[in-house]
Amino acid sequence: MFEKITPPERGEKIRFNNGQPVVPDEPIIPYIRGDGIGVDIWPATEKVINAAVEKAYGGKRKIHWFKVYAGDEACEKYGAYQYLPEDTINAIREYGIAIKGPLTTPVGGGIRSLNVALRQIFDLYACVRPCRYYEGTPSPHRNPEKLDVIVYRENTEDIYLGIEWQQGSEIGQKLIKILNEELIPATPEHKNKRIPLDAGIGIKPISKKGSQRLIRRAIQHALKLPKPKRVVTLVHKGNIMKYTEGAFRDWGYELATTEFRLHCVTERESWILSNKEANPNITIEENARQIEPGYHSLTPEKQAQVCEEVKRVLDSIWTTHGNGQWRDKVLVNDRIADNIFQQIQTRPEEYSILATMNLNGDYLSDAAAAIVGGLGMSPGANIGDNCAIFEATHGTAPKHAGLDKVNPASLILSGVMMLDFMGWQEAADLIRHGISKAIASRQVTYDLARLMTPPVSSPLKCSEFAQAIIHHFSSY
Repeated sequence: MFEKITPPERGEKIRFNNGQPVVPDEPIIPYIRGDGIGVDIWPATEKVINAAVEKAYGGKRKIHWFKVYAGDEACEKYGAYQYLPEDTINAIREYGIAIKGPLTTPVGGGIRSLNVALRQIFDLYACVRPCRYYEGTPSPHRNPEKLDVIVYRENTEDIYLGIEWQQGSEIGQKLIKILNEELIPATPEHKNKRIPLDAGIGIKPISKKGSQRLIRRAIQHALKLPKPKRVVTLVHKGNIMKYTEGAFRDWGYELATTEFRLHCVTERESWILSNKEANPNITIEENARQIEPGYHSLTPEKQAQVCEEVKRVLDSIWTTHGNGQWRDKVLVNDRIADNIFQQIQTRPEEYSILATMNLNGDYLSDAAAAIVGGLGMSPGANIGDNCAIFEATHGTAPKHAGLDKVNPASLILSGVMMLDFMGWQEAADLIRHGISKAIASRQVTYDLARLMTPPVSSPLKCSEFAQAIIHHFSSY
């Protein structure tokens, strides 16, 4: 099966059943060390994960690591431009779950991004980025501890699919001509719009299937959270892009009110139900006036539509969701993309899981990470129905490579996500505790040390930070 790598002699494969991993006690897990600082942060990560598994399970569970190659290290082993060898693809496909350090974007190798390539090869449609605060971490915000969100970003569609044509190219000019002369004039709502002839062209596909499978995972995740955190927010720019981002929102609500009907309530439904709970004798029209701003200025037709919505909700879900039952459900709401950037700073405690499309999710996950300490404290995962890859979210920082200097927390916390995904919660919680105690004790690497008040004069090395995390396992 493999040309230049050999799997461990012991261990078993992880399988997937209905999108969920079936994990043996001794799984084989491929890892990609990563370029640049991968040489430092992977050994630290491996050490912490192994120690946590041993501490939590006393030898009854064990990970058998399988080294595979990607990026610059792959070129050294497999030859020039072999940034993503078949060996690596086959190993990840065979063993189901993998973890990776940061990878260099290839130059001249024909792959735009190794990270994007892996997502597309394995159909890893959900990019999952938790952003939570660990006490003592330097942050530009006054109350970063109030933010505890998980961004579910769709990974395979949107502008990031990469279907675009350069300005002035033959196909690009042809497409502009067809749009300007045939398709736009044939669509009355576009009126006299025209695409400039000197424009580059990109296609933004958002599908129902792609949207709903991402939102389905977000809702399934929310169902596992404590009641106050069971909130899924659909983030979109549907006020402008009605048939792509607006459709994402609509398909999300459709999923919540059909497939997850017994487990979900929409924000508007919660208003209708709570109005009736507060006043059992409230009329349909009074309820409609309370949920719809500017009801009095609506046309009679639109007023009737709102009243019909109220009646439909009460008739269909009062028995299952009324009398306060909806408060135990997953609340599904939506927010405009630009507004949510403000909301996670001014009202962070109101949000839990943010489900969004590719481009918005890229921006939003980094912005949320900045609030809780930056990408150095931000883990990530790319998850599909038959595979999952966990990864550091920062770059390779080659100037720091081999100095045993940088912060390994992003990759270590990605390992925590991996343990959570595997159902090894006890080991995951140990590492969270260890990281929290180490930072609170000011046992940190230089990047955090210099930002603390007062600054830490003797920061830890990368390997020493890993050891500090392990040391604090004893106080858990």
